[in-house]
Parts: sequence; structure tokens; C-alpha cells
Amino acid sequence: MADSNRQLQIAELPTDKLSAEHFRMVEAPIPTPGEGEVLARTLLLSLDPANRAWMQGATYRSALNAGQVMAGFTLGRVIESNDPEFAAGDLVEGDGGWQDYFCLAGKRLNKRAPREPLTHLMSVLGVTGNTAYYGMAGIGKPKAGETILVSAAGGATGSVAGQIAKRAGARVVGVAGGPDKCARVVAELGFDECLDYRGANLFQALKEVCPDGIDVYFDNVGGPVSDAVFDNLADYARIAVCGQISQYNALDPPQGPRNLGVLLRTHSKAEGFLVTQFERQHEIGRARLTGWIKDGRLKYREDIVDGFENAPSAFIGLLRGENFGKRLVKVAE
Repeated sequence: MADSNRQLQIAELPTDKLSAEHFRMVEAPIPTPGEGEVLARTLLLSLDPANRAWMQGATYRSALNAGQVMAGFTLGRVIESNDPEFAAGDLVEGDGGWQDYFCLAGKRLNKRAPREPLTHLMSVLGVTGNTAYYGMAGIGKPKAGETILVSAAGGATGSVAGQIAKRAGARVVGVAGGPDKCARVVAELGFDECLDYRGANLFQALKEVCPDGIDVYFDNVGGPVSDAVFDNLADYARIAVCGQISQYNALDPPQGPRNLGVLLRTHSKAEGFLVTQFERQHEIGRARLTGWIKDGRLKYREDIVDGFENAPSAFIGLLRGENFGKRLVKVAE
């Protein structure tokens, strides 16, 4: 075990675009677990758009402040345990933050069975996969012959959500940033179409590609993309609001969709959700996702950055849309 605990702290909260200067690396003592607590070595750090939202104020968790360790979900290996449910060597998942070692109460950790590749535990078989599964299957409820629209289709959650809709027999259209990413969404993930939101007029493109309207919208981005989608909804559409990444790093106050009257006209329903709502059912979701991976019916992409010190730049790149699939930071073996 190392002599100290590297931590990436918030140097100051951003008032505009996030940059590397908003983080600082410090050396801290390795924590000692108290009664009921577990000390673990971080192996993998999950980078998620929601991390940026946590820096804006209180959400479904307390607001982050300058001087704190940057929050984030981690996969770790237990070093020492004062909780009888955990033993040295166990793999655990929890809100360990951006640091080499984390110490949490055992009740705040989930034990995970080893598997290869280990990265799947933090991506398609972790929070990301279950978010896609329950958001699409539980809220979107796609049916054969329907048209489903998934924003951030090349991202960690959207890439899985779209494939779940394809399994239901739906026609799936993605929205992503850049022609190369759009081409990969179709060629590698099996979407029927993918539109570049940075390109031509998205509203008109959706009219052409979805002439009968959009039956299910899996919303990862909000803002102008959602404005265009709302104007192209079919009657009785279902909208699963998973994220609002376009707003997390915005300079202006949050905006859109600004055309909520469409919900009245089309009798549509929009529902926001958090994957924690389905916590008691997570093993069901993981079992189904595992089966689809094994039989080749679910393709998954991971974007792994090596080195704890690279977490800030990797996270900033995620917010710019540089990743294809789930972005993780490999901290240790």
C-alpha cells in the first residue's frame, strides 16, 4: 500500500466552462476505517456528465464545494474492513470520489462479483447499463414499428438505450455530435439513422427522417436538441428524461424545452428518472444485459483513459463529446 492518498480536489467552483484549473492534486493521509467502515483501493473511476451538475448546486445529492474531493463513482478493492459483510480482496462499488483510497460505511457500498473485463462492472453492467435499461424499457416502453429518438447516442447510456429499443423491434434514430460519431452509431451499434446536431437544421432533418413523428424520446441532453425533438413528437409520445448534458457546462441559465405546449397537443408524457429508483431491481437488469452481451445482441464500447492524474482532462473531454461509449479512468490494477 502507498504511503499517502492522492486526491483530486475542487480548487474552485467554475462560474463558466470547466477547466483543469478548477482541480488540484493533493497528497493526504490514507484514511483509517472506523466501526462499520471499509477502506478500499480505487481501481476504476467513472466519469459521468452528472458530475458537472453536482458542481452547480444541490441536486439529488448535496452541492459540492471548493476544497472537497471531487465526487464520483468508483470500483475498488477492499484493503481493510470493519464491516462483517466485506473482507479484504472484495470488489466494491460506491461513491468513493476522485482519490486513490476511499473509506465508506459498508452500508454505502455494493459488493460486486469479479468478471472479465472488470470495466463492465462500471459501464454496461453498472449504473450506466441499468440507467439505459430502466429508462428505455421501464419508461419509454418501445413497441415494434415505433420510431425512437435517442440523444447523445454515442455516449455511455444512449448507446445502450438505443439497442434496447432495437430489440423491441422499433426503428431507432440517434442524435450525436459530428459525422464520424454518427457513422459509428449506425455501423457499430446498429441504429437505423443518426443525425449530427452540429450540422444542418435539426428540426428539418427530424421532419425528413421521422415523417410520422417520434414515439419515444430518450433525452440525455435537453436544450436546443430537445426543442427540435418536441416539435416532432407523435401523438401519445413517451419521453424519458435521463440527463441534460447541454445545460451542465452552459454559460447561460438553463433553458428548454420551451415548447411544452406540444405535450398538450400530442397528449404526450415526459418523465424524469434516476436509476436509484430501480435499485431493488438492478440484478434483474444486469442479468438481462449480461445475456444480451453473451449472445452478441448488445454491442458496448468503452473509452478508457489510463492514469488518475488524467481524470480532469478526461472529464472535460467528456463534456465536449470526445468519448464514444463509457469513459472510465483506470487508476490501479
